[in-house]
Amino acid sequence: MNNQNDGERIPPGNAGPGSDTRYEFLDTGSIVKFSPCKWEKDITIFVPCYDEEGNIVDTFNTIASSLKETKLSWEIIVIDDASTDDSKQVILRYMKEHPEYDIKLRARKENMGLAQNYIDGAFMASGRYYKLVSGDNAEPKETLSVIFNALGKGTMVIPYPVQIEGRSLLRHIFSKTYTFLVNVLSGHRLKYYNGGAVHLTYNVMRWHTDYHGFSFQADIITRLLNQGMSYVEIPVTSQGRKCGESKAYQLKNFLSVGHFFLDLIIRHIGIMYRHKNRNKKR
Repeated sequence: MNNQNDGERIPPGNAGPGSDTRYEFLDTGSIVKFSPCKWEKDITIFVPCYDEEGNIVDTFNTIASSLKETKLSWEIIVIDDASTDDSKQVILRYMKEHPEYDIKLRARKENMGLAQNYIDGAFMASGRYYKLVSGDNAEPKETLSVIFNALGKGTMVIPYPVQIEGRSLLRHIFSKTYTFLVNVLSGHRLKYYNGGAVHLTYNVMRWHTDYHGFSFQADIITRLLNQGMSYVEIPVTSQGRKCGESKAYQLKNFLSVGHFFLDLIIRHIGIMYRHKNRNKKR
């Protein structure tokens, strides 16, 4: 686990004017405690859905079976991104058959993309923590259990796959190359960026992305790392989708990756410039 800033409260008597806790230091580690949000649950699971009628029920069952073994309070927020199949009907039927689960369905009339739905879902969430679980049931129960048990060990819980069943060699090469380039361009050294990390919901709410492909996950992680947020990396296994085709090879994803890499270069140059100026002032 990587521990960075945890915030600092000024002791009474040294708190400046008024000598009370109305005057406190603000840093990246303490910002969440000043949020007016009142979290009713421990975690919100965001499930994006686009043409997942053959996978979505298994996804719900996997999530529920994993969380029922914990003491966490939870909810599931599903955003159907204008599916062209019967996904919405399948979800509604599942919700009717399982009233004991706190599942909320929000349906788009137009396709908005994964990144936009991810952000919008955070503003609907009542959980302190927020995790993306794709509607293709790619994360088995054992993987989710390991991730949920790691809550609180860092501001971010970042899973990385040690085994991915059903993934092609080409996809594996792309993934390794992508992670290598993100590390080189950002200056960080993570094992994986696109594994559906767990974030504090507040951190997702205060973040904006310009990326419509899969790079939005690496974007938020690198930005939070740049701010000194703590994290823990968790080894997990993943599995391929049983129904439908992967959407990873769409043109918008390749364009998004190129845009993200350019932004990382500019951002890293800016960080080095600021550090250089700070050293000059010392």
